[in-house]
Amino acid sequence: MKFMSRKLFTSSLTLAALTVCATVSAAPAMESNGMLVGPKGMTLYTFDKDMAGSGKSACNGPCATNWPPLAVAAGESASGDFSIITRDDGSKQWAVKGKPVYYWAKDSKPGDKTGDGFNNVWHAAKP
Repeated sequence: MKFMSRKLFTSSLTLAALTVCATVSAAPAMESNGMLVGPKGMTLYTFDKDMAGSGKSACNGPCATNWPPLAVAAGESASGDFSIITRDDGSKQWAVKGKPVYYWAKDSKPGDKTGDGFNNVWHAAKP
């Protein structure tokens, strides 16, 4: 009986370790051709009106329709250069080195970077 208890205990520890490993999230963005891209390879952008480290986005409402934020999925957590901000609507957004990052609604496929330099205030995010 003592052996069964130990086996059950070991199995429980293994299950707990696997659960912890499963909740560790991968980086929300990766580098491609010198730019940061989201999980599906779409270019990410920064906005000059966002102040690094402020924890705020200056792009809300209609702006966020054209420049959708890189949303934080449930269970994801910040690490390294990636932090999480809370938007005006209460949703969570990824920031890189303290700057919120966004997609551009007019990019249609991975590798597009048509928003880079838009109105001289939007720029492809760099690693």
